[in-house]
Amino acid sequence: MNILVVEDDPEMARLLVQGLEEESYEVDLARDGASALALSRSGSFDVVLLDVMLPGMDGLEVAKQLRCRKEDVGLLMLTARDALPDIVKGLDAGADDYLTKPFSFQELLARIRAVGRRSVPKPKNVLEFADLVLETNSFRTFRNGREIKLSFTEFRLLELLVRNRGRAVPRSAIVEALWGERREIEENTLDAFVRLLRRKVDDNAHAKLIQTHRGLGYSIGASHCD
Repeated sequence: MNILVVEDDPEMARLLVQGLEEESYEVDLARDGASALALSRSGSFDVVLLDVMLPGMDGLEVAKQLRCRKEDVGLLMLTARDALPDIVKGLDAGADDYLTKPFSFQELLARIRAVGRRSVPKPKNVLEFADLVLETNSFRTFRNGREIKLSFTEFRLLELLVRNRGRAVPRSAIVEALWGERREIEENTLDAFVRLLRRKVDDNAHAKLIQTHRGLGYSIGASHCD
């Protein structure tokens, strides 16, 4: 797996590159946004580790441009900010996931493996519910014939709900499916993903598909309990 690390702090960059190379990853380093975009044009990366606070062009703008150019790359944002609005900004910019500093290296490796799966081909498959269509081999989503651009994690969340259509999926089951059973996430992480998913899937549609079941979880195609 080829990884691009975008980090301006010299010590953090050194630790990331050294640790990833010891795990047998191929690693390139960029210390600012412009360099990251230049490397992305000249190289092929499976995952980009992107710091939010960068000199000049910040990580959010870099994420938007990377996502426009390379829809298949796994994008993991590294940030010191864990407030819900900051999380939403990062995810809305195109990140598949985010990791709050400080973090353990083992957790970083788990996240890299998770977002890196987007480049692994899946058997051809199509899921449908009402006017919603998911192409699981290409990670493409359509509603009423219009394509909806989703991040990899947003797609996996929507796919999980569609595969379990008609019943509520507990929050714990969603977290386990997206981040692993031992993954400890902040309470608002899942809420941030659901908020973004609703904005993209439901806001401009006549029928609202994603339902909240307070104290339990979320569903598509089940009676809601808002």
